[in-house]
Amino acid sequence: MTRVENAEWFKSSHSNGNGQCVEVAYLDEKVAMRDSKVPVGPVLTSTFDGWRAFIGSVAEGVL
Repeated sequence: MTRVENAEWFKSSHSNGNGQCVEVAYLDEKVAMRDSKVPVGPVLTSTFDGWRAFIGSVAEGVL
């Protein structure tokens, strides 16, 4: 199982570089998210289905 400490984090290709980014890492059975300004701070995790639902809602303007 991939641990958060060993995760490969990335920012969206749509990030504009202003420092207000969310970084994402794909773990074995989860998606991890963190604030790019605080890489040692808290990490949220979600299932892949939950992540897809969240991204879909953002794209549709629901969130």
